[in-house]
Amino acid sequence: MGSASFLTRARGLLRIRNQLIRECLAELLATFVLITITLSGSAQKITSEETKGDAVTAYLAGALAVMVGIYIAGGISGAHMNPAFSFAMCLTEQFPWWKFPIFILVEALASFLSAGVVYALYYDAIWHYSNGTLTVSGPRETASIFATYPADYVSVTNGFVDQVIGTGVLILGVMGIMDSRNRGVPDSLIPIVIAMLVLSIESSMCANCGCPLNPTRDIGPRLFTYVAGWGPEVFR
Repeated sequence: MGSASFLTRARGLLRIRNQLIRECLAELLATFVLITITLSGSAQKITSEETKGDAVTAYLAGALAVMVGIYIAGGISGAHMNPAFSFAMCLTEQFPWWKFPIFILVEALASFLSAGVVYALYYDAIWHYSNGTLTVSGPRETASIFATYPADYVSVTNGFVDQVIGTGVLILGVMGIMDSRNRGVPDSLIPIVIAMLVLSIESSMCANCGCPLNPTRDIGPRLFTYVAGWGPEVFR
C-alpha cells in the first residue's frame, strides 16, 4: 500500500501538464525511435556486407519503424516525424503554423541523437568495415548508413523531381488513409496501413536517391556525420 501510494505521488509530481511540452516530448521520442530503427537497418545491411541484412530488411525496418512511431505518439502529437507531413497539415489547416518550426527543431534534434546512438551501437562494425577510414564514397563508404546519397547518374534536377514525386505519393497516401470520408481504416490499424504504404514506396522508388522522403531522416544524421569524422564531404 505504501509503495503504491508513493508511486501515485511520484506520477503526480512527474506529470507534464503543458500540452506543447507533452507534444514535443512525444514527437521527440517517436522520431528518435523511427530514425534509430531506420538507420540501424542500413548499418546492419552495409557493415555485414549484406550477409546479415539486405535491401529488403532495410526497407522493412524503415516501414515498421514508422508504424512504431505512430503508435508511440499518434494520440499525443499526431506523430508527424516528418516536416513534409507537418507542412501538408498546415496547408490543410489541420495544424497551426506557429508549431511548424518547433516540430522541425524537435525532429531534427531527435534524428541527430538517433544517429549518435546508431554510431555507438555499430561502432566496432563501422570501423571494421571501413578499415579505419570514414569515407563518403568508394567501396568501403559508410556515410550512407546515416544519410541518403543519389546514384552517380542522377542529376540535381532528376533528384529533385524524384523526391517531389516520392514525398507527394507518401503525403497523398497518408492523407487518404486518415480521411474518414473514404472507406475508412480503424484507428488502431492506421499505423500498420501507413507502414505498408511506406514499404511500397521504398520498394518502388528507392533506386535514384535512396528514398529519404523525410528531411528529418536526412538532415540530423547528415549533421552528425559531419561532426563525427566524415567531414564536409557529406554536404557535397
